[in-house]
Amino acid sequence: MLVTTSHIVPGVEIVEALGVAKGNVIRAKHVGTDIVAGLRNLFGGELIEYTKLMSEAREQANDRMIAHTQEMGANAIVSMRFATSMVTKGAAEILSYGTAVKFSRIE
Repeated sequence: MLVTTSHIVPGVEIVEALGVAKGNVIRAKHVGTDIVAGLRNLFGGELIEYTKLMSEAREQANDRMIAHTQEMGANAIVSMRFATSMVTKGAAEILSYGTAVKFSRIE
């Protein structure tokens, strides 16, 4: 599956736009993670636990977006973006979205 943040792809012609493809996930922090990250926050540095949590959430949202794109019958996603929002204290939504398209290679 071709996924790009660009709205154009060199060497391909977009022949049909099928609409917005999306995938989302809501992830919450874990108490144990909060304790370790809180200690790390006191001394400075990267909060590795939260970096890992958000990275996994983005990957899961991206996988769901690709699955949605395949259900739509598209073979690529252009103008792909991530968005995030706080749902409640300690929980955030990650949304992955883009335009599902059909393309053909330019010879």
